[in-house]
Amino acid sequence: MSQQPSRSRSKIEDILSLSPLQEGFLFLSLFHTDGPDVYVSQVSFDLEGPFDAARMRAAGQALLQRHANLRAGFRQRKNGSWAQLVLREVTLPFAEADLSGLAEDEQRAEAARLAAADRAERFDLGRPPLLRFTAVRLDENRVRLVMTNHHIVLDGWSMPVLLRELMTLYAATDGGASAPAETVLPRVRPYRDYLTWLDGRDREAARRAWTASLSD
Repeated sequence: MSQQPSRSRSKIEDILSLSPLQEGFLFLSLFHTDGPDVYVSQVSFDLEGPFDAARMRAAGQALLQRHANLRAGFRQRKNGSWAQLVLREVTLPFAEADLSGLAEDEQRAEAARLAAADRAERFDLGRPPLLRFTAVRLDENRVRLVMTNHHIVLDGWSMPVLLRELMTLYAATDGGASAPAETVLPRVRPYRDYLTWLDGRDREAARRAWTASLSD
């Protein structure tokens, strides 16, 4: 008798290795479990003009579907090694706050408090996505968009690319449903290709080079 795939198995799109940098972030997150995670990053910016929260949520969701590594959680195998489990579908955490009724000083303080509290909240690295948004309404024509993520899935070089894609997808949404990303953005090169390239590097040569560089 053939066995049907389990329900949990069907939710997994891919299983990937970790890059050396991700291994480092994972170790530090597991080692320092008290207090905020210093590798939780945050960027915020004000958007002026009409803002549609449903459209932005849909754009962010489309971004997760576009990039497999943004749907990855980190799990330990029975042999002790770690892997990235890419889920087929994840739901983007998207919160909203309306501070438009507050006085300017109160508004500034509360917006800062909300952002700080969000950054202080640790991610469970085993539960993707390791990315969340908060839209803070400041007045009728201004919203502060706060994006918080773990450094293990997104670095500073990637941030401008991600935000540019987010705004492109936001502009292409209609009625709260995002246009297919492939119709408005170039095709994504699979993250697996990058990991394959890393696996082909000479780690011993790299270790010797860094050992010599850091010897003093």
